[in-house]
Amino acid sequence: MDHPTMTALMIASAIAAVTCCLAAGRAVPWQGRQAVIVMAIAMVASAASAGDSRIALLAGAALMLSAMLGTAGLRGRPVVRTCCHRALGSLVMAVCMFTGISHGEMIAEAGHGMHRGTDAVGVLAAFGVVALAAWTVADRIRPHGGTSRFVVVEAWAMTAGVVIMWLAH
Repeated sequence: MDHPTMTALMIASAIAAVTCCLAAGRAVPWQGRQAVIVMAIAMVASAASAGDSRIALLAGAALMLSAMLGTAGLRGRPVVRTCCHRALGSLVMAVCMFTGISHGEMIAEAGHGMHRGTDAVGVLAAFGVVALAAWTVADRIRPHGGTSRFVVVEAWAMTAGVVIMWLAH
């Protein structure tokens, strides 16, 4: 798939995820809404920045902070499962951002080839994408009662966006 198509798909999945999350209303607590909004902004910024390592670093840091906030104060609540899924999505997106940096121009300009640290980040990103996709599929195989259709579509859109981002990096 070519880069403009992947960029369009990333932006479309980000818009779909935010739209569904906000349409779900009170079914998604503020922790979940902020995580989805930060992920969407990071995805659009990544797509629009054409590989700018400064944007990737800033987005990666914001995604990590968002993942930490994404589960704050939810212990014992029924929404913790979906908020943990979003937090995992944020962390995987952050690692994808860092993978793009480590494989990008900064290393090429320094005259270094691939090294062990870069490979480890890439492996971590791949593992995270597989874990996120597996969680998304497992949630559909074993559905949980009371989950809004908007929340289900949001989870699939977010997962698709993360997979596309990983493939693009």
